Amino acid sequence: MDQKTLDKTFTETHKMTGQCPFGGNKIGGAFGTPPTLENWYPNRLRVELLHQNGLSADPLGPEFDYAAEFAKIDFDALKQDIKAFLTTSVDWWPSDYHHYGPQMIRMAWHAAGTYRIADGRGGAGTAMQRFAPVSSWWDNGNTDKSRRLLQPIKHKYGSGLSWGDLMILTGNCALEIMGLPTYGFGGGRLDAWEADNASYWGPEIWDPHHVDGFDSMVNRDKRWHGKNGDTDYDLENPLAASHQALIYVNPEGPYANGDPMGSARDIRITFTRMAMNDEETVALIAGGHAFGKSHGMVSSKEIGPPPEIAPIESMGLGWHNPKGPGFAEHTMTNGIEGSWTPNPTQWDNSYLDNLFKFDWEQTKSPAGALQWTPIDPNAPKTPDAHIAGQMNPLMMMTSDIALKVDPEYRKVCEKFLADFDAFTQAFSKAWYKLTHRDMGPKHRYLGPEATIENGLLWQDPLPERDHGLVNAAEITALKQAIAATGVSVSDLSFTAFSAVSTYRDSDKRGGANGGRLALAPQKDWTVNQRAAPVIEKLRAIMLDFNGKQTSGNKISLADLIVLGGCIAVEKAARDAGVDASVPFTPGRVDTTQELTDIEMFTWLKPVADGFRNYLDSNFKSVSQGVSPEEFFLDKANLMGLTAPEWTVLTGGLRALNINHDASNMGIFTDKVGVLNTDFFVKLTDTDLVWEKADEDGMVFFLKDRKSGMIKFSATRSDLVFGSNSQLRSIADVYASRDSAQRFVKDFIKVWDKMMMLDRYDVKGHRRFGPMAS
Repeated sequence: MDQKTLDKTFTETHKMTGQCPFGGNKIGGAFGTPPTLENWYPNRLRVELLHQNGLSADPLGPEFDYAAEFAKIDFDALKQDIKAFLTTSVDWWPSDYHHYGPQMIRMAWHAAGTYRIADGRGGAGTAMQRFAPVSSWWDNGNTDKSRRLLQPIKHKYGSGLSWGDLMILTGNCALEIMGLPTYGFGGGRLDAWEADNASYWGPEIWDPHHVDGFDSMVNRDKRWHGKNGDTDYDLENPLAASHQALIYVNPEGPYANGDPMGSARDIRITFTRMAMNDEETVALIAGGHAFGKSHGMVSSKEIGPPPEIAPIESMGLGWHNPKGPGFAEHTMTNGIEGSWTPNPTQWDNSYLDNLFKFDWEQTKSPAGALQWTPIDPNAPKTPDAHIAGQMNPLMMMTSDIALKVDPEYRKVCEKFLADFDAFTQAFSKAWYKLTHRDMGPKHRYLGPEATIENGLLWQDPLPERDHGLVNAAEITALKQAIAATGVSVSDLSFTAFSAVSTYRDSDKRGGANGGRLALAPQKDWTVNQRAAPVIEKLRAIMLDFNGKQTSGNKISLADLIVLGGCIAVEKAARDAGVDASVPFTPGRVDTTQELTDIEMFTWLKPVADGFRNYLDSNFKSVSQGVSPEEFFLDKANLMGLTAPEWTVLTGGLRALNINHDASNMGIFTDKVGVLNTDFFVKLTDTDLVWEKADEDGMVFFLKDRKSGMIKFSATRSDLVFGSNSQLRSIADVYASRDSAQRFVKDFIKVWDKMMMLDRYDVKGHRRFGPMAS
């Protein structure tokens, strides 16, 4: 048989069997099918997370100006549309009490309530309630229906109205239409476009196959130290929620045990981590529970999967309820059933009235959840949300009874009981704080309801600039004055970077504007001590310059600190043989100690800062196994850096030596203060070997491979750029012989980005904050 006949027979045989002629007749996976890197190497440093939610995921593109589009909206008409929707029920998800208001308040509250003060993550600012994991937390059951109900309004106003702004504004409109005068609304939230695969929400892992169903995702097994009531009882940082998959606390008590005092302990810890004090906490709980009801008509074991893993025919919705139509009087969310008040769609004080007027006893909901009912059979009743004419007993949760038994919370409740106007104002302001805490300075707020006072203390207010900006000639004179002080390139750049290093893009806090590096608590932090003498010399220049001015132009200390860094970088570039100009944008102001909340700013104090090679003296005891390089990655993310930016910035900072203690750790050059690429050259040098210098592997020696002589010392925050494959690939670029000019150019670009991180007052500010006017 010749070859042609053999080929024909081969082909016909496989046509008959339907098999691939080259084997591989079963397809086992596709792009993204596990196992992936996270399965193979779960402890690797996930540098690629710096690029999540990048422009490639954004359908609006890099030129889209949200502030400009938002300004085109008829704001009054938008609010009218929202309020009309709130009282227009639809058949596929009918409203409780013929009013969507309470449901929308819950949606907005849960969107904003993920915020935590420790790292500024969470909140409604990017509308992450639309994506996993938040969208599919047990506590967010049926918020998917709330957003789907809002879809027609979102489609009507399009890209000029973000989901984040729509959700919070709808919550405001719901409060207003039910009688609460709201404190204000600031637009400007920019939506994310992909799931959050990086934020740390706690160590507990949910098993979707657990016998208790989806209710089992609510657990607290690993985040607490000690037991509720112990003197050492404490919640792991940076967490705020008491349980995995909850926004706040378990409404049935810490261990679903119905213990009101234990619940009060959890409430205080959780709300404090959300930056709320006792009065704000009581106002939010009592105010929020003035509206609507809780749903618990069906066992959680019967409820379908959350949106993220629901079947495709569910249209992106989750929590399928098989009872009756699956909604209305059969609705299930957290398992507790009933309303707190006789009129659940009206702002009044009946929540607190009834909480304190009656004694309450434990009972169970139809779903089996622990709740409380008045002992007095003559206590007021509440109308059923859907069945006409049916009246039901009032309900309280264990977390409500907690406000009555905790002495401090009780004092606040009694104040509000005696003064409804004070309660109204407290709730309105606490709601405003809750829904705007992650938005940063008021310069970011958009819309006609955005200008409220001169800034509240939690907004880290800055005084209005009351002088003209320095011109080019004056900037030149100031540069000469700084140079004349003899302060080194290293010290000037350290001070400038220290000023911006507190910035967090998560909640837009920190940064150089305000000059808070010279105020408590920042001036007292160990990591900043090297800046103190520099600040005093710069302050003297400022006072002398401003005292002699007749033009009305002045310089702030905040601007002078940044300008000092700019001239340091320019000199370092010149000394490297590159004549470069570093941009400087004046306009920063100096705030006061009175406008600086020391407690809230203390949360910005670093435990580790890889940029300045700093580890807190208690690092080993508080880090719980989180490595310095993981903290470094976290910091790079908070500062909005990409992997190339992170790499080139660190290499330049090592060339300048901005180590907090001016040590030689990671300083792989004998030309400190010169913008050279020695850091990358030595980092990738195969003639050097790395050895641990301490038992914990925090410090290392770089030794000559042949002689064994110690050449350099380094930390994990230095060597990660040579050990991590993604970072090393970037380091290789700057270690190359042709990289000198590129390195200086790239470093200056990212340096300027750092100096401008918090300049939301400047028109054309980078896209991940709205354009300022």
